[in-house]
Amino acid sequence: MKKYYKSLLLIALLFLGVSSCKKFLNVVPDGTGTLDYAFRNRNEAENYLFTCYATLQQLADPTTNAGFTTSAEIIYPNNLTQHPINETGFDLVRGNQNSGNPGLNYWDGTNGGESIWRSIRRCNIMLDNINEPVDLSQAEKQRWIAEVKFLKAYYHYYLLRLYGPIPIVKTNLDITASTDQVRVSRAPVDSVFSYIVQLLDEAAPDLPPTITNQAQELGRITSVIALSVKAEVLATQASPLFNGNPDYAGLKNKDGQLLFSSTYDATKWQKAADAAKVAIDACTAAGLKLYTFNAPGTLGTLPDSLVKVLTIQNAVTEKWDQNPELIWALNPTFPCQGYATPRLTQKSAINIFSNPSTFAVPINTAELFYTDKGVPLDEDNTFDYANRYGLRIGDNASLFYVAKGYTTINEHFNREARFYANIAFDGGIWFGNGKTTINDMYHVEARGNLSLAGPKDLNTLNITGYWPKKLANYLSVYDDGFVAVDYHLPLMRLAGLYLLYAETLNEANGPTPEAISYIDMVRARAGLGGVINSWATYSKNPSKPSTKDGLRAIIHQERRIELCFEGQSGWDLRRWKEMQSVLSTPQQGWNIYESEPGNYYIPRTALIPVFGIKDYLWPIQDGDLLIDNNLVQNPYW
Repeated sequence: MKKYYKSLLLIALLFLGVSSCKKFLNVVPDGTGTLDYAFRNRNEAENYLFTCYATLQQLADPTTNAGFTTSAEIIYPNNLTQHPINETGFDLVRGNQNSGNPGLNYWDGTNGGESIWRSIRRCNIMLDNINEPVDLSQAEKQRWIAEVKFLKAYYHYYLLRLYGPIPIVKTNLDITASTDQVRVSRAPVDSVFSYIVQLLDEAAPDLPPTITNQAQELGRITSVIALSVKAEVLATQASPLFNGNPDYAGLKNKDGQLLFSSTYDATKWQKAADAAKVAIDACTAAGLKLYTFNAPGTLGTLPDSLVKVLTIQNAVTEKWDQNPELIWALNPTFPCQGYATPRLTQKSAINIFSNPSTFAVPINTAELFYTDKGVPLDEDNTFDYANRYGLRIGDNASLFYVAKGYTTINEHFNREARFYANIAFDGGIWFGNGKTTINDMYHVEARGNLSLAGPKDLNTLNITGYWPKKLANYLSVYDDGFVAVDYHLPLMRLAGLYLLYAETLNEANGPTPEAISYIDMVRARAGLGGVINSWATYSKNPSKPSTKDGLRAIIHQERRIELCFEGQSGWDLRRWKEMQSVLSTPQQGWNIYESEPGNYYIPRTALIPVFGIKDYLWPIQDGDLLIDNNLVQNPYW
């Protein structure tokens, strides 16, 4: 019985809480004969390599990505009678996280989470057995080892972002390990970061810079991906959540070992900046560049304003092999275009169950985007901010943004191109959905339940009157059913890396010309002037870019604008320790059941977020703390 108990405890702890030993053994068997079979030749070993990728591919579902669901960029109704997607992550914003049964539980693999410890175990098995296939060439072996080291690093990183200090699993324990050996402790957070960076450094030299055989290998890891992830990892380590955070100063293992340093280390930002520059240089050498939409001949000549909008949309939704900006995406295609698309046709209004349209953008996300002067709404000295909800009718000057003759509000006019590319709003132009000529374009009609896009029933309800347009390919058609043109949602793209470099430079050295130049590259692609000139000319705070604090605020807003709806803001807001501020106010939408514009454009609360200090890190499930009495819970849970 003692031996039986130890075996169960070992499995439970190495899997860290997965409920079924049978499931664990079926997925990653420990039997010698089974492992011998798995690595008997090159082909079988390659199949096992792909199992190491398996959890990574499952992370492509945005509804199980905390960066996508917990930022409140998109809110989801919680009173539906049908639940076609996993809404656990969206519900966390409502304060539904708990330590008894955590949502998006990536420690145990429950409630929308995947078992990442199982994935790390797979990686270790692969590394332990990589020398077994006699027909595996040395070059392939080196590449596969590098890929698995990257995956192992990324899995540790994913857990670290959620839980902070975690156990480091360098090797799998043997089934004969003692009870004391299998009761693991959490490692100090800087040790975890160091281990992740070590693995990435070991992996990068043996990875190809690009994938040449795209038909067979698209989605496999490259050195450009590894270097870019390293830059993000180091920027995360340097950020306020992990760098001298006083909120976690008292977190210790049971033996008294401190898990967070309470001392801020400014040099971490320089290390992150250096890594970001290496990654940018690698991207450039591999031929990556900011995407620009080249209209196919079938579209004819498009106005510059519309090209800018399509450039920004397609930087996300363009086909993988035609997007020179894409650093890394996952192989499964984005599955939620129908949730981001309003009903634009009579047939779509009748066939409402073919597409739910339920991804709702709150007003404060829409107001995050700049005016066409390139500064925030409330800073623009040419914009009547106090009257932003005043009614205004679409005219010739706004022809490609707002439907001519349609009544909407002031703040839907004279906005930057990224606003029109990201946000679908009542009266807003929707180029695409089967209409791709400038003389015949759809526009959104969202006021009241008699309008095409307005509320019909709870299961097809957009609770704010704004849709995340950026997440829908302009060629996808929602009419009599839904025909999607698939794409892969980026995990990393070059614009984000440019802004990460600017951020790390500013934190390390203040507002240098180089930092500003990388912000300006991203702004120029969106049709905006440079930071210095835009603020000097149009902002009520013209000196804002000249200080570290001021430029920090600009960079943070730039990242939230440029990467909006891409699953990045939720992670950024956490590492910056700004999530609590963003979620401190009610998330509002329009008065969606009203048909008259004067009544429709009255803000109404759609969601009251609940977020406190404890929510920056996930709780470890209570049951895991009972199984492993060396584990300690995160603060405030």
